[in-house]
Amino acid sequence: MSQTGTAIAGHSVAAAGRVWDVIRHEAVDLAGREPTLRPLLSAQVIATQTDAESLANVLVARLSVAGIETDALFALFHDVLTRHAAILKQTEADLAAVRTRDPACTTYLHALLNLKGFHALQTHRIAHALWSEGRPEIASWLSNLASLVFGPDIHPAAKIGSSIMLDHGSGIVIGETAVIEDEVSILQNVTLGGTGKETGDRHPKIRHGVMIGAGAKILGNIEVGAFSKVAAGSVVVKPVPAHCTVAGVPATVVRIHRADEIPAETMDQNI
Repeated sequence: MSQTGTAIAGHSVAAAGRVWDVIRHEAVDLAGREPTLRPLLSAQVIATQTDAESLANVLVARLSVAGIETDALFALFHDVLTRHAAILKQTEADLAAVRTRDPACTTYLHALLNLKGFHALQTHRIAHALWSEGRPEIASWLSNLASLVFGPDIHPAAKIGSSIMLDHGSGIVIGETAVIEDEVSILQNVTLGGTGKETGDRHPKIRHGVMIGAGAKILGNIEVGAFSKVAAGSVVVKPVPAHCTVAGVPATVVRIHRADEIPAETMDQNI
């Protein structure tokens, strides 16, 4: 589900492998301008040998409140990232998505070091790999830790594609059987949840290019069609067609989109 090649998420500088080169250049530049940050930037980015090492360093530094040896946590992360090369490709696409869609994000390095929605998503990618390998205990422990530190509560079994932006990250809940396809933007306090005590496949399926506004609740095993928008504060309990905006409690279709409109990229909050 990752997007690589000459562009990622429509951002020309983010060709496969380029993002990490740009980040290292940004880190060197920032280290020269901000001596206070120089040791951190050197340890976490500049002096690293691989992309996997850089990402593992950043995440471990932020999760080090866990009462577990940071060396052990780094070893776990680095092992997963090295064995699952697709995660780093997804990370590149996520970095490009944040850099392109968030006007407050001025560099890739800023996204890597400071955005908790990004951190939560990358930690989830590692937890999901562990879950898929039949290691549910460590995957669940890691997901809980990420929720405590970063805010989003993402079940390790949830399937999440590439070029994803969790804007702010605070209060986001993503259930066990949820599916999020590529190029999706989700704002704060969004719930992709169930409707009660059902078992089995019970969470939403968010298709390509969707934007979900702040505070929206999407409940049950329903589909939000490709390139649609869920307005802020809406409660969605029925399937949403492709290429439309839904709003209200309960949500109903209020607008049909042009075929070329990609809400996740435009980030237009207007109904």
